[in-house]
Amino acid sequence: MNFDWLAGEAGDIGNFFAWHAALSVIPVVAALVMALPIGWLVKQSGVLRPALLGIAGLLYTIPSLALFVLLPLVLGTQILDPLNVVVALTLYTLALLVRTVCDGLDAVSADVLQAANAMGYRRFSRFFRVELPLAVPVIGAGLRVAVVSNVSIVSIAALIGTPQLGALFTEGLELHFLTPILTGIILCVALAVSLDGLVIFLTRQLTRWQPRS
Repeated sequence: MNFDWLAGEAGDIGNFFAWHAALSVIPVVAALVMALPIGWLVKQSGVLRPALLGIAGLLYTIPSLALFVLLPLVLGTQILDPLNVVVALTLYTLALLVRTVCDGLDAVSADVLQAANAMGYRRFSRFFRVELPLAVPVIGAGLRVAVVSNVSIVSIAALIGTPQLGALFTEGLELHFLTPILTGIILCVALAVSLDGLVIFLTRQLTRWQPRS
C-alpha cells in the first residue's frame, strides 16, 4: 500500500465512499417502501401470485450494466446522472423484496390471523399491526441480502463514470497501480459489513418480542 498516495487522495476517497453509501442505501429504502404494499397485494393475488413473482424474478436477471446504459433513454437523463444508478438498483431491490415480503407474510400463522380477526382487526389494520411486525425477521433477512448486493453492484457504475468506490478500481487498472484497487476493496467490504450490521440492529430493535438465544 502506498500511504503517500492515500494521504493525497483522502478527500476524493471520502467523497467516493459517501457516494457509494448513498447509492447503496437510497434504493433499498425506496424499494422497501414500495415492496410492502406490492408484496401484500401479490400475496392476496391467489393464482396470479406465481406469475407476478416470476416477473419480479425476471427483473433481477437484467444485466446491471445494460440497465445503467438503457435507463437514460427511458428517463431522459444524462449517462453520468446518479439517478440512473438509483433507479436501476431500486428495481433490482424491489424485485428481491417483493418475494421477501410475501415470504414474511406467509410465515405468520393462520392461528394468529384468526385471533386478530376475532379481536376486530380489519384487513389494513391487521396488516400494519399484526402481520407486518411478525414478518419483520424474514424481511430483515431479505434486506441484509439487498444492501450487501447493492454495495457490490454500485461498483459496476464506475464503467459509466458515476462517482463511487468503483472509480478506484478503474483508476488502479488504468495506472497498473495496486493501492487504489486494494483501497476500494477494503472500503467496499467495510461498507457492506457496516450496512449489514445496521440492518441486524434495526431488525432486533423491531423484534424485541422475539426470544434471544
